[in-house]
Amino acid sequence: MDAQALRLLAQGRPKAACPECAALVAPGWEALPGTFSRDKLHRIGTLRDPEVEDPTLEEYHPRGTHAWSPDAPIATGYFPYNRCDVWECVRCGRPFLRYTEYGGYYVEERIRELHVGLIVDAPLP
Repeated sequence: MDAQALRLLAQGRPKAACPECAALVAPGWEALPGTFSRDKLHRIGTLRDPEVEDPTLEEYHPRGTHAWSPDAPIATGYFPYNRCDVWECVRCGRPFLRYTEYGGYYVEERIRELHVGLIVDAPLP
């Protein structure tokens, strides 16, 4: 899914949480709470390009944001978006981005609310 497809998917989706997904307050990247029941989300797509074996780890922050910024742009060709799947709440359809961070000694599932206004068409690295 590219930026345009992601934008089309996100338009018209609920921005407010329902009781099923209210625990997910993640305007920027957050760890998926260990107490959150993952069956409350349904995978609906991916941003990962199947033609790219090892997506870049380069990030896109032209306005001085950083990975944890709630206003960081969503640039599908850049990390971590190029490794994300798109999920929705099974009850209300509120959209989220998810990826798994693999650190030296840990594995952490991360989640971010999908805000259509942050999706950008950034030139590929």
